Amino acid sequence: MTTDAATIGARPERRVAARSPGGSSLVARQELRDLWGSTRGLTALFGFSLLLAVLAYLASADAGINLLDARESVGVIVQTAIALGSLGAIVISADAISGERERGTLEALLVSPLSRRDLVVGKLLAATSMWAAALVVAVPFVVTMARGPGVAADALITLVVAGSLVAAALTALGLAISSVALSTRVSLAASLAALVLLAAPSQLPAIRADGVLGSILIKVNPIASGLRLAQEVLVNQRSWASQWVLLVSPAVAAVLLTAVAVRLSRRIELGDSR
Repeated sequence: MTTDAATIGARPERRVAARSPGGSSLVARQELRDLWGSTRGLTALFGFSLLLAVLAYLASADAGINLLDARESVGVIVQTAIALGSLGAIVISADAISGERERGTLEALLVSPLSRRDLVVGKLLAATSMWAAALVVAVPFVVTMARGPGVAADALITLVVAGSLVAAALTALGLAISSVALSTRVSLAASLAALVLLAAPSQLPAIRADGVLGSILIKVNPIASGLRLAQEVLVNQRSWASQWVLLVSPAVAAVLLTAVAVRLSRRIELGDSR
């Protein structure tokens, strides 16, 4: 039995079998090999680990350096892990389609037996692996910094639940932008600008963030609400029952932005690949 072959990625020589129900998984596996079989993913993960290690050292050193208590320290670690892990995921996804277009390999993808939806879903799954890897790296730091089982449990739940929702939303946002951007530079610039704008409300002074307008801005903002949840649960010791509303925005954003990214797969064009 013979099968047609088609190129599916950044390198022209990559091949996949003809259309099958698992087309997106074929793309995801190839993208994962490219990401983690090269220095790109490993270098980003090393940088993430190094930054967390430095931050953990500064937060847990002797009394002359340490100005934070246990909950504040682990809160900073969790918020930093969510922010940096999500940043890595959005950078990878921002290059997913626009990078193929810029390298001149998108045409081979579009004429392959794979559907555009399979292409986008597969790349989305692969980009999400950056957050998964960052999560694995962050867990030991969080457990070490969290003194006491109650703190550790709250920190891990916040990291996994809030972090995964925020990362999923940002990954889908980066891929949606990458689908319509004509170059990687434009895609990265737009994605990072969106990330900065969305994260800004979480940095509002407490008196403004606790006000009516500040509270609304944070609750409707998936990144700001995810980071605020870590602050409220870990540092301010608020109960999950009183703060669950902060998970609504990241969850809704993750679903809607994923749907938008998949929908935009129909509009993927070659553009100018020079």
